[in-house]
Amino acid sequence: MSDHPLLDRIDSPADLRALDRKELPALADELRGFLIESVAKTGGHLSSNLGTVELAIALHYVFNTPDDRIVWDVGHQSYSHKILTGRREAMAGLRRRGGISGFPRRPESEYDTFGTAHSSTSISAALGMAVAARDQGEARAAIAVIGDGAMSAGMAFEALNNAGDMKGIDLLVILNDNEMSISPPVGALSNILARLMAPYNTARRIGKKVLGVAPPVAELARKVEEYAKGMIAPGSPATLFEEFGFHYFGPVDGHDLDILIPMLQNMRNVRGQQFLHVVTRKGQGYKLAEADPIRYHGVAQFDHRTGVPDAPAGGKPTYTQVFGDWLCDIAARDPRVIGITPAMCEGSGLTRFAAEFPDRYHDVGIAEQHALTFAAGLACEGRRPVVAIYSTFLQRAYDQLIHDIALQNLPVVLAIDRGGLVGADGATHHGAFDLSFLACVPNLLLMTPADENECRQMLYTALCHDGPSAVRYPRGRGPGVTPEARMRALPLGKGEIRRHGKKAALLAFGAMLTPALEAGEVLDATVVNMRFVKPLDEALIASLAREHALLVTIEENAVIGGAGAEVARLVDGLSAHPRLLRLGLPDRFIDHGEQRELLADVGLDAAGIVASVRRATDPARDPDRQ
Repeated sequence: MSDHPLLDRIDSPADLRALDRKELPALADELRGFLIESVAKTGGHLSSNLGTVELAIALHYVFNTPDDRIVWDVGHQSYSHKILTGRREAMAGLRRRGGISGFPRRPESEYDTFGTAHSSTSISAALGMAVAARDQGEARAAIAVIGDGAMSAGMAFEALNNAGDMKGIDLLVILNDNEMSISPPVGALSNILARLMAPYNTARRIGKKVLGVAPPVAELARKVEEYAKGMIAPGSPATLFEEFGFHYFGPVDGHDLDILIPMLQNMRNVRGQQFLHVVTRKGQGYKLAEADPIRYHGVAQFDHRTGVPDAPAGGKPTYTQVFGDWLCDIAARDPRVIGITPAMCEGSGLTRFAAEFPDRYHDVGIAEQHALTFAAGLACEGRRPVVAIYSTFLQRAYDQLIHDIALQNLPVVLAIDRGGLVGADGATHHGAFDLSFLACVPNLLLMTPADENECRQMLYTALCHDGPSAVRYPRGRGPGVTPEARMRALPLGKGEIRRHGKKAALLAFGAMLTPALEAGEVLDATVVNMRFVKPLDEALIASLAREHALLVTIEENAVIGGAGAEVARLVDGLSAHPRLLRLGLPDRFIDHGEQRELLADVGLDAAGIVASVRRATDPARDPDRQ
């Protein structure tokens, strides 16, 4: 007999809506159990999805999806949505090559109305859908499900501001308030929500004491409480949302289907802009995740009964750990150093720094643009800010980098994590474009370490530089070079030859040095650790051009406009004109999978480099010609 008899009957929301409402709590239990077992086998986002089980059920039960549009923000809370919309069996391949994405994707399902993975886009997208429905004369709902962490971003408030002044639209914004983003919440908005919840929580505690001995009376009081607080709340700090032009309802218990469903049914029949405040618990129903929602936010494969990872972490440090240790070491020596992160304390390696230097640690929330201009202001006053940021999230602050930092030549250090292919999070999280969009920015020093020690020394070089600088390093572990305790500034714009060979020279940027050295042995090629994308080592490139018939640039970045393009520009001005082969990420978005698989797919492993060089030097080896 199946462990999920109700869930096994659900292949679409139409099947869900055919259930008796009394069956839904049991379905929620089955769905939560299935989630835990499934994610334990594949890895993925767990805590956030456990918190939205009832909300996903309620939304698809009440609304006529996919005609009614639901946009999940950030998207890592949408696994229940995926399961209820025909992808239960596909969860076995979640985030694996050829399998389904860990985020909503329009090509994957008609129920994924908008592709998400970067935070705070849902209200803008849902507003666009609501306006389109109005203009086309179609009566359909547009619903944005946004977390309290994502509500800290300016884009969310830009959308609220725009939406509140719209006429004749039907837009529902659901704030999924679990008092968390990935890390604990920060900023004034979290304080507003806390104040809003305080009277509710106090009344709840008193009610439990008084009514705990009389279950039937307690149940009646609980239901009255849920409806009553929806009436009282608009007079509280929730007037913030009323002032934006939304009708505010809540807060309501996001795990109580007997409250959620009638509330959504009533709101479905109301026109205009509505805002529903739902309170959930990250990790709900799995005691380990409830106790430590940060640890279980994103997990590798693990034993769901014990919580123990299948392959315990250990061995070589990650680049993220190298950065975190360096920041603590340099902060102990230099009181000017400030650490900044846009809501990625754990992911960016700042946990230790936050504990040891709390007065110099700033989590600014999901606000990448603000993070960079905040750092610029600090730099104006003699501080030395270090911004720890993922490559894919730096894209959101490009104008601030150019206008507020580089144009003013301010000494801000960007520690850019997750450069290159990140693996299971896929196209939305690959750091595929940073070398391209950074190399063209004036005044910017841009470095790519090939190993752990080089990463530490480049970070120190960046801090010593009197201007903006960036150190771009990959996700995961390096080749195993132990970082030296001593810190020394590297000579600017100088690469190093790591292997002397004949005919071809492989110019490797960053982590591509390791496969380049392997390929160099097979090809008997010269191998160069370029180290700097900006400034390039012009003298070294000129020398290599004179001595080799073929130069091969290798980078884990878009080949268009990347480091190889800068080398090509330089070679064009030389008297010696060797052939130039540029290897990098192709002109397409790359799906999810393991890092090593993806690198092999795009020809950036040792075997791929060898094959590309041989095709370039001997067309007869080209498989397309055979």
